[in-house]
Amino acid sequence: MDITQKLWSFCHKLRHDGVDASDYIEQLTYLLFLKMADEKQLSVPVAYNWKELISKSNDELISQLDATLQALKGEKGILGQIFAEPVSRIKNAGILKDLIKEIDNIAWTKLNADVVGLAFEELIGRVANEGKKGAGQYFTPRPLIKAMVNVMQPNPFATDTYKIADVACGTSGFLTMASEYIAQHHSKALTKPENQSRFAKQTFFGQELVQRPRRLALMNLFLHNIDASETVKFGDSIENDQMPNDLDLVLANPPFGNKGAAPVNRKFPVKTSDKQLNFLQLIIEKLKKGGKAAVVLPDSCLTDDKAKELWKYYLEQEEIINLHTILKLPRGTFAAYANGIKACVLFFEKGKKTEKVWVYDKRTNIQNMTKKTRQLTVEMFEDFEKCFAERTETERFKPFSFKQIQENYFALDFKWLQDDVLLDSDELQPPKDLINYALDNLQEAMTNLSEILELLDRK
Repeated sequence: MDITQKLWSFCHKLRHDGVDASDYIEQLTYLLFLKMADEKQLSVPVAYNWKELISKSNDELISQLDATLQALKGEKGILGQIFAEPVSRIKNAGILKDLIKEIDNIAWTKLNADVVGLAFEELIGRVANEGKKGAGQYFTPRPLIKAMVNVMQPNPFATDTYKIADVACGTSGFLTMASEYIAQHHSKALTKPENQSRFAKQTFFGQELVQRPRRLALMNLFLHNIDASETVKFGDSIENDQMPNDLDLVLANPPFGNKGAAPVNRKFPVKTSDKQLNFLQLIIEKLKKGGKAAVVLPDSCLTDDKAKELWKYYLEQEEIINLHTILKLPRGTFAAYANGIKACVLFFEKGKKTEKVWVYDKRTNIQNMTKKTRQLTVEMFEDFEKCFAERTETERFKPFSFKQIQENYFALDFKWLQDDVLLDSDELQPPKDLINYALDNLQEAMTNLSEILELLDRK
């Protein structure tokens, strides 16, 4: 059975009921979690459990679902967290009945947890690719996450208190991918009961400002057999973070956009209203000595005036951070929701001096990524992963000394390859690729213009 396709078929049913793309997964989360709670015999009030829901006639179904959501939001533990601030968007009883029947026909918890989790991740990706109104603002391409996790090699059994966190966790893509890496590479350690318990409840931490993606994060982690009801918090990470102060590993992609105000409740070394730079300072603050981080940021965090001030402060002083690697991402990496944004990944370790920064250029003379015809793949990062481990200079991987950073006034925008967007491995892109890229951009432009026209017509 193709679980991803099955979940996507559920979304089609919701679409026919007028449910917006941004609501698909949230509405499915309510129903799927209720069914899984029934399968796992979690404690759910009898009047609002799965069996009670499926027993209702069409005339009673919508009101029963609404009552269930309102009742369960007051429960303790994972149940209350999943149903926090619930809103039901399903109004067609016939569609809801069909959806419930299909969900009921599958024993979800008997399926391989990684398979269901992966299907859930792919579903998030499909919703993200439906447009900017989907889950895109909380979505990082999974091939990029996988590459970041692969080079960071998380090992929660290295110490008894190992903690992995995402300071702006969205739907928990980084945390779930890290859990999959651990399950694959440390399966023997996971067979010990004491390790299983710590892995499930005290390894993965995070915080999310918006309730909807946090709900999806909890569900996504639940599908990976992780109960994050007490470790993935709801709230503003910058103004009121609720995460431990001794993090071993941070994997994050803070929300893009630098508009805002300087923090009120927090005094970072470099005062700025740039959200990404403040998230960066938060991560450095929360890491333990020897803790490591991999963070996705826009290129502006390498070159803006406040960014240069930040890098001067953190890199000039002894033993604050070792910014050892920068990965320049291909153009269009975030085409699903922020087309045109140039981004990079910064890798650093707390408690060491920066002697040199290695830069891997995965952008120059690389075909642009697009929303549909040319998406990121795992294979695209294989050479980067090899270079990250071996630290041998290549055409795309080059070290820059601390002296060079000083001479560049702490701007980290080092370039050495000749930039020609039309070139890929010294050859012109095939005409078909260029046409598809142009069509993708044209389609997106037409969609944006249509939305503007609709807004003008309403005035």
